[in-house]
Amino acid sequence: MDMLLPAARAIGERLKARGETVAVAESSAGGLISAALLAQPGASAYFLGGAVVYTKAARAGLLGITDDDMAGMRSSSEPYALLLARTVRARMGADWGFAETGAAGPSGNRYGDAAGHACLAVSGAVERVITLETGAAGREANMRTFAAALFRLAAEALE
Repeated sequence: MDMLLPAARAIGERLKARGETVAVAESSAGGLISAALLAQPGASAYFLGGAVVYTKAARAGLLGITDDDMAGMRSSSEPYALLLARTVRARMGADWGFAETGAAGPSGNRYGDAAGHACLAVSGAVERVITLETGAAGREANMRTFAAALFRLAAEALE
C-alpha cells in the first residue's frame, strides 16, 4: 500500500483545501482505495465512508442498487462503475464519489473480462470514467494498480 500513499495524500489535501468530501465504492481493489485515503492524518475532514461492493448482496445491502437499477448493464463495465460512483456519492451525501469494479485475478470474471480488467469512475462536479487493462494475472499487483489508477483519475477530475 505504500506506493498508494503519496497519491492518496495529494487527493486528501486537495479535498481538505476545497472543503469537499468523498465516499468510495470499490470491488476488486478490496478496500485499498479507502485504506490509502484513511491512512492520511486528518482524513475525517474529507472521507465520509466506503464500501467493498464485491457481490450482488453487497451491492443491494450497502448501496441499495436493485436489479431494476442494473437493467441493461453488467458489473465490471463503465456504466456500472459510474452507477457505483454516483450512488455512493448520493447515499453518503458526499461531494465526490469514487468507484472501481473489475477482475483482479488470477483469472478473469464471469462476464468474460480477463484478469487485470477494471473500470474506474469519479462523480462530482465533473465525471470521469475509464477502462484499464493491465494484461497481468497477479491479483495483488492488479489491486494496487487499480487503486493507483483511480487516484490518477480523481486527481484529473479535481483539477
